[in-house]
Amino acid sequence: MKRFLFGMLAIPSFVFAEDLLNSGDTAWMLVATALVMLMTPAGLALFYGGLTRSKNVLNTIGMSLGAYAVGTLIWVLVGYSIAFGEGDIIGSGKLLLSGITSETLSGTIPELLFVAFQGTFAAIAVAIASGSMIERVKFSTYILFAALWIAVVYAPVTHWAWGGGETLNFGEMDFAGGTVVHLSAGVAGLVVALILGRRKDYGKAAIKPFSPVLVALGAALLWFGWFGFNAGSQLAADGVAASAFLVTNVAAALGVIGWITAEWFVYKKATIVGGASGAVAGLVAITPAAGSAGVEGALIIGLVGGILGFIAVSKLKNMFRVDDALDAFGFTV
Repeated sequence: MKRFLFGMLAIPSFVFAEDLLNSGDTAWMLVATALVMLMTPAGLALFYGGLTRSKNVLNTIGMSLGAYAVGTLIWVLVGYSIAFGEGDIIGSGKLLLSGITSETLSGTIPELLFVAFQGTFAAIAVAIASGSMIERVKFSTYILFAALWIAVVYAPVTHWAWGGGETLNFGEMDFAGGTVVHLSAGVAGLVVALILGRRKDYGKAAIKPFSPVLVALGAALLWFGWFGFNAGSQLAADGVAASAFLVTNVAAALGVIGWITAEWFVYKKATIVGGASGAVAGLVAITPAAGSAGVEGALIIGLVGGILGFIAVSKLKNMFRVDDALDAFGFTV
């Protein structure tokens, strides 16, 4: 009888164990959020700034910084509610983070931390899209675009994939944002590029990167931040997060090898810009499968991602004559 009563008393702690805050998970997610934050106003800003021409460097870097600022604002005002509120088509009920306190949990971490983590994804998504419109859009126009796009496009897509909505969720595996971040940003960039048209000197003069050094530095910071992007998407400090961490690194390395190998095969030389671009291509390729792919899969995904990224940027874009200025569509899709 005593054993029976002891077992009954133990049931609540077992049933509700998943609702308790886990300090290890929380500590890891604080770090992961900071890592992803670094990707936009530092990593992507330098990567894009190095790829553009000298006269547009400040505006290009400013667009990444502005994307993070306005992205954070729109996310806490309405974006999080649309993405993770209750509802099938779009979420609601959490405007201005209504009802969320320091005691509210999302799994084993504070929901406020989950809000911050997901907000960094929204910011980098719209910053990625800026690469397709560089040199043709004023800073103020881009900021308006960023605010509207996060609220009208990014947040609903996030809801359909991760927030419980069913409208366009076809059961695809998107562990860390292959569809939510990269595909949506790449397509948005392509559409804007098509609407804006080509730059006046497109195809008439050589448009070379301003600084390969900045490109390489930016890619290194993106690589570093991507550990938080992919491994952090597990929302826990566990074996899956560790696996995602490892395969992210492997895929990025193979992306470098794939890109510069293809570059050497076509042009008989490899470049630092190509190597940096290959790392980003490998990182993008592994993102949706980071939670399920093993090392063998990461080797293949990274290598193929680097090769296909090179083909998309060096061949397909010129074939279709789309002025995707910094290859946002080519890198992400």
